[in-house]
Amino acid sequence: MTTPYPQQQGAFSASYTSPIPVRKATLGDALASEWTKIRSVRSTMWTLGVMALLMLGLGLLVAAIVGSADPDETGVADQSVLGLGFFGVLLSSVCVITLGVLTITSEYGTGMIRTTLTACPSRGRVLAAKSLVFFLLVFSVTFVLTLVVGALQVSLITGAPAPSGAEWARGTLGVSLYLAFLGLLSLAVGTLIRHSAGAITLMIGAVLLPLVAAMFMFAESLQGVREAMFDYSIPNQIVMIYDSVPGESGPQGWEPVGIMMVISAIVLGSAYAVLKSRDV
Repeated sequence: MTTPYPQQQGAFSASYTSPIPVRKATLGDALASEWTKIRSVRSTMWTLGVMALLMLGLGLLVAAIVGSADPDETGVADQSVLGLGFFGVLLSSVCVITLGVLTITSEYGTGMIRTTLTACPSRGRVLAAKSLVFFLLVFSVTFVLTLVVGALQVSLITGAPAPSGAEWARGTLGVSLYLAFLGLLSLAVGTLIRHSAGAITLMIGAVLLPLVAAMFMFAESLQGVREAMFDYSIPNQIVMIYDSVPGESGPQGWEPVGIMMVISAIVLGSAYAVLKSRDV
């Protein structure tokens, strides 16, 4: 069928100007997009909600048990009260790992990653935006939770020495950075594997397997390997962020945070190289 008045239609099309400004996408646009995604999906609310429940619930439960017991029997008089938050932090790391993996693999599972990379063809920018938004979210939530739990533990346990400024910094800022970098490592592993169940299983294995394997190395010839696997296991590193024991081997204080930061940076760099070179 012939379109009536073709000359008028062509003139109208040529004179039309879209009111929407056309410009190149920036990192700010990618950050806004990723923030909208991560706060609008249910997995974020569920994982962070369970994380808060574990950190608050276990932290207060352990503090109540220790506070009702004799300080000499529990040994709390010889160590930082903030270290009792370890149990909640360790279990909360599973939530951080899960959220980190799902931040990227959920888009591969639904095919949304194609839309994301079409809207923002720069794959490095997409990965950087996802990493930055996720890191800041996990760090902020963990920092608030560790601060609240630490303050409640100090108020519940009497007879224990007040934590020093350095202990407060490691027990809040240090632990928050460590969990955020652990989550960033999970995001990088999810980018490499592109499969939610596989990446989560691999990360949980990385958390638990070295410690469990070290417990079953009874041979004397494996003593050095056993000690190294125990000292550098993630549960032990979290403990050592809280309490620095002079004379003991292995990373202590802020060293575990630095180690996790380097590992996550290396794996994230590998994830960027793979994401840039392969098809979606």
